[in-house]
Amino acid sequence: MHTSARPTFVFVPGGSSNARAWGPLQNELALHGHRSYAVDLPGHGDRANHPAAYYQQPQDLAALAAAPSPMRGITLQDNVRHVLDVLHRLAPSGPLVLAGNSLGGLTVTAVANAVPELLDRVVYLSAVCLSDPAMATEKWDVLDDNVLDAAAARITVPDTANQGVVRLNWRAAHADPVLFAQLKTAVMADSTDHQFRMLLDSMDPDENYAVLEEGAVARAARWGAVPHTFVRLTEDLSIPPAVQDYMIRKADELTPENPFEVRTLAASHVGYFSRPHLFAALLADLVRAASR
Repeated sequence: MHTSARPTFVFVPGGSSNARAWGPLQNELALHGHRSYAVDLPGHGDRANHPAAYYQQPQDLAALAAAPSPMRGITLQDNVRHVLDVLHRLAPSGPLVLAGNSLGGLTVTAVANAVPELLDRVVYLSAVCLSDPAMATEKWDVLDDNVLDAAAARITVPDTANQGVVRLNWRAAHADPVLFAQLKTAVMADSTDHQFRMLLDSMDPDENYAVLEEGAVARAARWGAVPHTFVRLTEDLSIPPAVQDYMIRKADELTPENPFEVRTLAASHVGYFSRPHLFAALLADLVRAASR
């Protein structure tokens, strides 16, 4: 493990998201003197072939439903291979901190299982952390009163399940003030309307939830060997604090000798986009404390 050089932060996005969402936080981290790299997972981001109908105005909803998906057939292992390539290329420059938000936590865990020796720390920014195989297949014993599910149901494009993907029409919110307010409350209530419009326009329509599989379950001897931090977001209405605390508790049961270091921010689910200075200060302090 490196001890002196400043780490490079490698960011893994959540569902329907991509590297663009990390831009504000990367800028703030640069002001703290830190390098960072934001990952576009396979089928996501600027190089993915998203349906043209998603961007056209007015939208042709029938064409949007019928368009092929760049996410079709993408697996968790595809994500892992992609992130491993990034990590191997960055490793000669110094220590690496792998961080993810939301669904990106599944990839973070799977990568830590694969190459614990490459990572100085993993950080879950209110990200999904599975530490028991049952968590991938069974209902969790915690009240999940999130408000995202109902909002997402309103923008789910029908008839795309045959491609193995969920297609969300995030851009529909621009034409529906009630839907816009509902999604903003669920995802980033601490933002301005302008910030949320920018986030909406950065979102990818498709996600493949097949990544929620046993390969994303933490392994005590591998993942458990890496220092890990969970950043609780107390204003998160997509993964509520009770669900975050449940994941922390279950992970600590797996590796009681190496429990989560828990930090807390009063921020929304994607608060790193709306209030990046808070997250940059926390991450900078995190690595500063670890180097003492």
